[in-house]
Parts: sequence; C-alpha cells; structure tokens
Amino acid sequence: MSVELRNFFGVNESDDTRHRVFISYHHENDEKYKEAFEKDFGDLFINESVSDGDYNPDLSDEYVKHLIAQNNISLSTVVVVLIGKDTYKRKHVDWEIYAGLSEQNKCRAGLVGILLPTYYTNQESRGIGEGYKNIPDRLQDNVETGYAKLYSWFEAITKDSDGKYKIQKIIDEAFIRRDDYNIISKNNRKQLQKNRG
Repeated sequence: MSVELRNFFGVNESDDTRHRVFISYHHENDEKYKEAFEKDFGDLFINESVSDGDYNPDLSDEYVKHLIAQNNISLSTVVVVLIGKDTYKRKHVDWEIYAGLSEQNKCRAGLVGILLPTYYTNQESRGIGEGYKNIPDRLQDNVETGYAKLYSWFEAITKDSDGKYKIQKIIDEAFIRRDDYNIISKNNRKQLQKNRG
C-alpha cells in the first residue's frame, strides 16, 4: 500500500508488519538473483538494499564502509545474504554483514544466508559439523552460534501448505532471533581489506 493510501486509511508506518531487509550479494555474478528476489518477494519486505552503481568505486574503503553502515544497514532489521560461488570473496559483503551486526546500530539485524544455485558449482562436500565451504566467514561464525541460518534458494522460494512463501517465514524468524540475546552474534573477526583472489 502506498504511503498516501496508508495515510488516507489512517494506517501508521509502525503497523506495517513487513521487515526492513538489506540484500547482500556479489553484484557482478549474482545480480539476476537479487533482481528476481526483489521482483518476486519485494512486497513481503521493505527493501533497504544498495543497487549496482550506488557507490563510486573511487571512494575510499573507509568512506564506503561508513555509507553502507549509515545509509542502508542502520535502517535494516534483517540482512539476507545471497550466496553464490564467489560471494565469500567479496569485501563489501563482509562489510555489510559486519555493519548489520554492529553495536553502532540501534539494534543488531537478523541474519540469514540463501545458497543460490550458483553456490553449488564445484563445491566439495564437508562432513557434518564442519560447516559449509565457501560462505562468507562472518556468516559462518554466526551459523555456528545459531544466530544465522542457511537455506537453499529453492527452499526459500517455495510455498508452505498455507500458501505463503517460505522466505517470509525465514525473514520473520531472523527478525525474532535478533531480539533473543541468549543467542550470541559474533562480529569480532577483522573486516576484509580487499577482495579475495
């Protein structure tokens, strides 16, 4: 519902049950999945994401970190990381997860990872308890504590028996976990200074 219609009907912004979601992803490799995610599920959340080209590549790393934290992540209540085969190599993805978990925000954001079909390209299997290979390290830290959860793309885009997309439940659960301080979020890893090879 548009802001004008919401005001006309006397609906306050606080009555909106949609969560503010920041989508973190590898811009070069996985743009089509981010666009599909926004197109298919954009009405289920308020999008706080960065679009390709929003940040000038000539800006300093420190200034880009500041922009990410202050302009987008600070409003987000859940960070969704779309994980392709090279996402773990991207410094901006690490910075976005860091900013979402940062104590500098008024409240830490919920965190969830969605394994894209491209993630499974050339992945070696690991034993139970060893974690996933080639996901962002900061996300893996939080999967291990139980603060973040991982789902496959196909799981997230299917519907439950009640006809709702599972991604809505996934985002709701991540939002609830952020307020459960019995579940520890880990954010002490040094931020990536450059993209990995």
